Amino acid sequence: MGRGLSLAAVERAELSDNYVFLTRQRDPSEDDPAGADLSEIGTVAHIRQTVRLPGDRLRVYVEGEYRARARDFHREGEFLYAVTDGLVSQHGDPDLEEAYFRTAKVLVHDILSADGRGSKDLEERLTGIADIDVYINVCAYQLHIREDKKQLLLEETRVVPRLRLFEQCLNDELEIAKLERKISQDVRRSIEKSQKEYYLREQLKAIHTELGDESEDNAKLRERLLAKGLPPEVEEKALSELARMDRMPSSSPEYTVLRNYADWLLDLPWREQTQDTEQLADVEKVLEEDHYGLEKIKERVVEYLAVLKLTGELKAPILCLVGPPGVGKTSIAKSIARALGRKFVRMSLGGLKDEAEIRGHRRTYIGAMPGRILYEMKNAGSVNPVFLLDEVDKISSDLRGDPSSALLEVLDPEQNSTFRDRYLEVNYDLSKVMFIATANTLDTIPAPLRDRMEIIELSGYTSQEKEEIARRYLVPKKRKENGLSEDQLTVTDGALAAMIDGYTMEAGVRSLERTIGTVCRKAAVRIAKGEGKGFTVTKSNLEKFLGAKRFVRDEGMRGSDEVGAATGLAWTAAGGETLTIEVSAMQGKGDVQLTGKLGDVMKESAHAAISYIRAHAEKYGIDEKDFEHKDIHIHVPEGATPKDGPSAGITMATAILSAFTGKPVRRDVAMTGEITLRGKVLPIGGLKEKSLAAARIGIHDIVIPEENKKDVEEIPFNVRKGLNFICVSSIDEVFRTAVRGMDDAAHQ
Repeated sequence: MGRGLSLAAVERAELSDNYVFLTRQRDPSEDDPAGADLSEIGTVAHIRQTVRLPGDRLRVYVEGEYRARARDFHREGEFLYAVTDGLVSQHGDPDLEEAYFRTAKVLVHDILSADGRGSKDLEERLTGIADIDVYINVCAYQLHIREDKKQLLLEETRVVPRLRLFEQCLNDELEIAKLERKISQDVRRSIEKSQKEYYLREQLKAIHTELGDESEDNAKLRERLLAKGLPPEVEEKALSELARMDRMPSSSPEYTVLRNYADWLLDLPWREQTQDTEQLADVEKVLEEDHYGLEKIKERVVEYLAVLKLTGELKAPILCLVGPPGVGKTSIAKSIARALGRKFVRMSLGGLKDEAEIRGHRRTYIGAMPGRILYEMKNAGSVNPVFLLDEVDKISSDLRGDPSSALLEVLDPEQNSTFRDRYLEVNYDLSKVMFIATANTLDTIPAPLRDRMEIIELSGYTSQEKEEIARRYLVPKKRKENGLSEDQLTVTDGALAAMIDGYTMEAGVRSLERTIGTVCRKAAVRIAKGEGKGFTVTKSNLEKFLGAKRFVRDEGMRGSDEVGAATGLAWTAAGGETLTIEVSAMQGKGDVQLTGKLGDVMKESAHAAISYIRAHAEKYGIDEKDFEHKDIHIHVPEGATPKDGPSAGITMATAILSAFTGKPVRRDVAMTGEITLRGKVLPIGGLKEKSLAAARIGIHDIVIPEENKKDVEEIPFNVRKGLNFICVSSIDEVFRTAVRGMDDAAHQ
C-alpha cells in the first residue's frame, strides 16, 4: 500500500480490531476514490502483520475471513469507513451441487496436469477440502483467472450458479493452457530445426574449408542479405543464387558473376529513404534563395509537396524543363532536391544510343552490369531521390536498340513501380523517385515519351532579370571561385548592364557568367601584381577589363527605313533572334532565287508570299508584267547559319511588296506570323522569346497574329510595358503598319 487513504485505514484498523474491508476499485487510475468508485461486495480480512517499506509504503499480510456487502461508504478523517453485512451461501439441490463439484475437480486436475509447475502440492492441498466455497476460493487465488471473473465469483452467493461460473472459468483456463502447450511445442520444434540446420551448415562450412572455398564469406553474405530487409521476391531470388554459390568453387567464373550480383542487391536501396521537408514555407524559402523568378517551377514543387503532405503517398511527377541553354535547368533540379531535403543524382542522356544503358545487360557473361538508372540509384542511397535526366532531347538510336523506348517504363508513373532491369531480373520500385528531365527543344523528343512528362517551358531572361541574377548569384559565385573578397572587387549595376548589352547575346546567363569570370580573373592578376588592393568595375572602365564591345545594339532600327528589307522574329534553341529578310527585284525572266541556307518550310513561305503578291498585284499598284520580266532574290543574312520555321511568311511578303512598290519598310517594326494564299495571318509559337529578342535590339512595335494575343500575358511585365503589340488577322493590316505609304494603296 502506498496511498494516504489506504495507509490511514490500516493505521486506524491496527488501533481497533485489526479488521479491514478489501474491495475492488472500478477505475484503477483514480487516485482519490469515493464510495461510488468501489465495488459493494468485497472481503472482510484480518490484518496479521504489517511491514514498513522505504518511501512511505506498507506491505500488509491479511487473512480473508468472509465475504461481505457494504451498505454504506463514508469518509472519517483520512480514511474510508464501510458498514458491511456478511454474505451467506445459498445452497440448493445437494445432488446437483455434488455433480457440478465433481466436474469442477476434474477440470482443475486437467489444468494442473497441463501446467506441471508446483501443481502437485496444490493438488494435494485441494484433495482435503470438502467445502465447495473454500475450494472455489483457493482455486480462484491459485489459478490464472481474470480479475473481472474473480469479482463475479466473489459476488455470487448461490452455490450452483457459482459452480457454473467456476466451471466456465476453468474451461477458459484449460483452452489457454492447451494453446500455451501447442505454442511451446511449436517453438521447441522450430529450435530443433534451427539447431539441425546450424549443425549441417557448420558441417558444410568445415567441408568447404577443407576444400579451400570461401564459405565463411558466403555465410556473412547470407547474413547481410537477411538483415537487409529485402522484398520477399528479391530475398527469395538472392537466397537461391547464394545456394548456387555454395555448390561451386570460388575459382569458377560464374562464382564471380553471382558474387557481383549479390553485392548489387546489397548496395541498392530497397527501403531506405530520406524525409521530405515538412514546412512548405521552408521549401519556398530555399527555392527563392537559389533562383530569381521561375515562378511556375516553384509553384509546381510546392503543389507536389502539399499534396504529398495531405495524402501521405503520392507517385512522384515526371517534370520536363524545356528551354534554351544557360537558363538554369540543371541548377533548378539541384535546388528542388535541396528544398525537399532529398538526395540528388544526375544522368546525362546526350548521345545515348544503347538501350542496355537504361535496362542493363543480361547476366550471361562476366562483364554484365545493371543499367545507369540502377547505378545512379545505388549512388543516391535512397529510394526517393531527385533524379535528373539531362538532355533528354539528344537521345539517338541505332541497331543496338532505342533508349527512348526503354525510358518509357522508367518515366511512366503507372509502370515504374515495377521497373525490371535485365541484370537484376527482379522488380525495382522507382515510383518514389522524382524524375526531372531537361531539354532544349521538344521537337526531337518522341511523342510517347513526351506524353509521359509534365512539360514546363523556361524562356530566356530579360535584361533586368539577367542583371538581378548576376547581382545575387553570379558575381558572388565568381568572386569566391577566384579568391576575391567584396572589398577587392565590386561590380556596379551599370557595369552589369553594359556586360549584358555589349558582351553577351543569349537567352540564358552562361555567357554572362563567363564574362563576369573574366573580369574577376583580370582583377585577380592586377591584385597579385600589386597594382592595387581593390577594384570597382563600372560602365566607364569595363573595356579595360573586357576590351571593346562584341555586340552593338542596332540603333538604325529606329530611323533608317529601307526598301525591300523587313525585320522578322525567329525562335531558336538558344532563345529568340531577329532576322532581316532582304528582297531584291531585278531585270530577268521571272526566276526566284532563295539564299541564306533556308529550310523547306521557309522556302514554302517565300513561294506563298510571292503567289499572294502576284495574285493581288493590281490592288497594291504593281504591274503584273513586272513578275515576268524581273527576277526575285530573297536573302536572309548570316548564310552559314541554317534557318527554318513557319513564322517568316508575313515578313517575306512585306519585303517583297516593298521591293516591287519601292516603298520603304519601317525599321522600328518587327513582325512574326505565317501567311496563307488568301492573305490570312496564322498564329505562331515562342512569342515570349521573340519579344525578348526585339526588346534587346531596341524595337518597340511588334506585329503578331490576332490569335497570339492571349500569349502576351506570359511575357514579363517589365518587358511587356515597353513593347507595343499590334495584333493582325490579315496581311493588309501588316502592310498598313509596316510599309510607309501603304495606308491608301491597301484599300484600292
